[in-house]
Parts: sequence; C-alpha cells; structure tokens
Amino acid sequence: MKRFLTIFLLFSTALVIKAQTKADPVKPLIQFSGVVLDQDSLTPIPLVYIIVKGTKRGTNSDFSGFFSIVVNPGDELEFHALVYKNRTYKIADTLKQKYYYAVQVLTKDTIDLAPVEVFPWPSKEEFKRAFLALNLNDTDIDRAEKNLQRDALTYLERNQAASASENYKYVMLAYYTKAYTLGQQPSISLLNPFAWAQFIDNVKKGKYSSKKKKN
Repeated sequence: MKRFLTIFLLFSTALVIKAQTKADPVKPLIQFSGVVLDQDSLTPIPLVYIIVKGTKRGTNSDFSGFFSIVVNPGDELEFHALVYKNRTYKIADTLKQKYYYAVQVLTKDTIDLAPVEVFPWPSKEEFKRAFLALNLNDTDIDRAEKNLQRDALTYLERNQAASASENYKYVMLAYYTKAYTLGQQPSISLLNPFAWAQFIDNVKKGKYSSKKKKN
C-alpha cells in the first residue's frame, strides 16, 4: 500500500510539473547593451533613465553614456533624460542571440518660454523716489578712502576666509612635510638653523614689535 501511494505521488508531481512547463514556457533572456548619444554633437549623455515599458525594471547610463539591462524579446525600452525628448526602442521578438548592442540618440527638447520683465521696484513711483534719494556726492577717491579705513581692513582680515590657492598651498605643504619625514621623527624647527636665521632677521626688522615708536 505504501509503495502504491509513493508511486502515485511521484506520478502526480511529474504531471503537474509537465503541465506548468507547457503552460508557462521560459522566455529567453537578452543582455541588451548600448550607448546613448546626443543627436547634434554625438557626445555621450550620462544619467539617462532607461525603463522597460509596463514594468518597474530599469537602469541608468553611466558618465560615458553606456548602459546594460536584461530584457525579453518583444520588450519596449523608454529613454528619459532632462532637456531631451523621450524616445522608445522596440526589441525585436525574433531575436535568438543572448547579447544585443545598439546606439540610441536623443534629440534636445527646446521649450520657448514667454518673455518676463523683471523690475527692481514694484512701480514707477517707487523707482522715482529711490532714484531721487540717491547720494551721488561721493567721488571715487571718497569711496576708496572708505574701503581703506582701518576698521574696514581689520574686519576683512578677521572674517575673510582663505582663498582656494592658499588652502591648496597649505595642504600641499602638509603633505610634503609628512612625506619628507616619513619613517623618521618629524623635524623640529627649534633645531633648524635656517629657521633661527629667519627669526633673527625678522626681529631686526621689527616684525614682532607690537608697540609703535612715538615721534
């Protein structure tokens, strides 16, 4: 009896698997790759969103415009990118090879906007009032003297950040010092005769003097 039940279960399982295989045949998969280019300049377009129409599967093109995605024969791909018109690409349902390559070009989407006039004042009356209130008595020399005042220069000295070139020099100097003393004890400027010579020269020139001499 047990042997009969075992044979019956195996036979039923085989029939179910065979029926499912006939009902849902496995569709062949294709590795679809390509490059997205600009139609005018033929330059690669990065970050193009490519999606299989009707599904949630998709991918993005890299900075070289290259993309790769697994599709089925008959699928339709949609290409979406900013400032470009959307395009679709139909995968032929007669393809039999596992790999397929294509070049997709996109056309720039130009949108003409209505002209907009921008005014710094809400009305002509306010513009007239502001224009008549302008103080045009200051000359170029007066404005230059205001910019060179001690308070203005002190404020810039304390609040102005270092420029990009100064930051670059500082970082490169730190890297150079680290590489110069790699594998040994860092050098100490206290024992550097050149640093002492520079210090003495600065003292003679009065660069470290905080008090001004009175006439």
